[in-house]
Amino acid sequence: MSQLNSVTKAEAEARILKLRKLINDYRYHYHVLDESIMSESAADSLKHELTLLEEKFPEFITPDSPTQRVAGKPLDKFSKVTHQTRMISLADVFSEAEVREWVSRNYKLVSSKTQFTFFTDIKMDGLAMSLHYHNGVLTQAVTRGDGLIGEDVTMNVRTINNIPLRLNGDPSDIPEYVEVRGEVIIFKADFEKLNQMQLSKGEKTFANPRNLAAGSIRQLDPRVAGSRPLRFMAYDLVTPDLPTHQLAYQKIREYGFQTSMQDHTFDSLDQVIEEIHHLGQIRQDLPFGTDGMVIKINDRKIYQELGIIGKTPRGAVAYKYPAEEATTRVRDIVISIGRTGAATPVAIFDPVEVAGSIVRHATLHNADEISRLDLRIGDTVIIYKAGDIIPQIKEVLVSLRSNDLSVFDYQEALREQYPELEFERPAGEVVYRVKGLDSNLILKRAIEYYASKPALNIEGLGEKNVNLLVDSGLVKNLSDLYKLDVTQVSGLERFAEVSAKKLINAIKNSKTASLAKFITALGIRHVGVQTAISLANHFKSLDRLIDATTDDLLSIPDIGQVVAESILAYFADEDNLEQLKLMRQLGVDPYYDNQTIKPLAGQSYVVSGTLASMGRDEAEAKIRDLGATVTSSVTKTTTALIIGEKPGSSKTIKAEKLGIPVIHESEFLELIKKP
Repeated sequence: MSQLNSVTKAEAEARILKLRKLINDYRYHYHVLDESIMSESAADSLKHELTLLEEKFPEFITPDSPTQRVAGKPLDKFSKVTHQTRMISLADVFSEAEVREWVSRNYKLVSSKTQFTFFTDIKMDGLAMSLHYHNGVLTQAVTRGDGLIGEDVTMNVRTINNIPLRLNGDPSDIPEYVEVRGEVIIFKADFEKLNQMQLSKGEKTFANPRNLAAGSIRQLDPRVAGSRPLRFMAYDLVTPDLPTHQLAYQKIREYGFQTSMQDHTFDSLDQVIEEIHHLGQIRQDLPFGTDGMVIKINDRKIYQELGIIGKTPRGAVAYKYPAEEATTRVRDIVISIGRTGAATPVAIFDPVEVAGSIVRHATLHNADEISRLDLRIGDTVIIYKAGDIIPQIKEVLVSLRSNDLSVFDYQEALREQYPELEFERPAGEVVYRVKGLDSNLILKRAIEYYASKPALNIEGLGEKNVNLLVDSGLVKNLSDLYKLDVTQVSGLERFAEVSAKKLINAIKNSKTASLAKFITALGIRHVGVQTAISLANHFKSLDRLIDATTDDLLSIPDIGQVVAESILAYFADEDNLEQLKLMRQLGVDPYYDNQTIKPLAGQSYVVSGTLASMGRDEAEAKIRDLGATVTSSVTKTTTALIIGEKPGSSKTIKAEKLGIPVIHESEFLELIKKP
């Protein structure tokens, strides 16, 4: 703007204030009220003018300016914040009878003269968030976390257009401190539009709006969050404390927040029940995902006096609608061997969305359950989520079954998938188990491998110490390793305080291992070091590997049907998934170590014979650390054969025949010195 050069400081200040007001009015009408008071291009022009003025007069930039929604450099990590008042969860109810029981229990805790009124609102499927305002200006945004401690995600939340950076209303009427809580969500239409854009660019689509919203908020770069169609839907005003939830909602809207517009107050429980039915009929047509309805005692004084039981308030519940159902086909039935030696069958599906997430498999529990369902590979089934969490097969649609589908032979499947193992079905049990191995022995072997050099290389977790930890009862699964403390370990026979500290530190250091080493450490059947590297390079995150389909796995070179089935079985096992969840909660966070940028990336080596300077395992590990692959046999794609003393003659002959370079130990030592 040419006239910008001549504008005075006083003129700039007055213009900036007017621009901010008009832009904020546009934002409120467009993003909250779904109305437009001017064209988007006109609004963009005003924002541009404001930006230029603030660049020339930076002393007038304030945190609530529309230009400050996206600002700052990417963070290294989020800081922890303790909530001033706990962000509690609500107890779930699943039937009309349970709603009535909840009301009846609360009436027993109050005066006989008390008459409840009820406040209801839809339960949105998003990421719970607390917003803090001082003197009307947004100062902090904190995730729910564990209810007591959350993460400061202010920079990301500032990018959400329907969140007021300054509260609406007369500043003299706004308290010094205001806390508003709500959900960060993505509307269904915005989610579909975003996925269409991903497809048009040839990029991977997102699974569901809830996960995308949560993942966007937890990006360290606020520009990522700013590129996503996030919205904040307010549902509670913590401070100031108003007499009723209804009045709190009114105040929230006056401050400029968007709400679900599905909130109601009722004088009778029968009216609440009617609203449950009504909302159940229309909820699929709402612009956002939901899985229930929140019911609160409207009077906030009574609500507070009723108190909290456990982690949930007595004065509110969440009515959960029946789980959604979907149909899909069973691609395969694979059998997972758990930490106790139990053989658990898992159905592998054509991926299908159920209750807001993609379902790829479900446990079949045991052989009797397969017989009860009369389930066959290739069948079309109805699946649902028990409690909207665990996928289950509800019914086999036998009428859609092809004539060529045979009855599933469980014992034959065990022989095919685990030819080297023997199984037995102990009397009185419904599951098959690995014969001759007790659960403690299996656990000990799993921990030893987890801590071994090819895996996480945890010093101090050799056979004797593992036996001691398991036999003492301190370690009952892999995740228990990360719960150990010095006091516990130093009390064991083989440990003093110094050695206990050394072990605890070694375990702690393993929390941040590379993804490839962590995959190796899990001990997935048929997944060795090289396959783990291939999986890490392909998926680049543990979450993506967990969600992998058969086709995803088979698209990776050198991974065939047997290996793919083994991986699918491992990540379909509920016990394994629970352990991974617990380990993450305890700080285990494997990182992707990009092998493609390393000095030996794309190369392949074979090691043969005895090396004087190191063992073969160590040599192969050093090669892999430099980005190369290590194979057991020489082929035309081999970069070089590394030989020590007494190498295999057949490998040497084949290398010479194929013209593959043969290098000795001295050359190898120079090779691994590469920067």
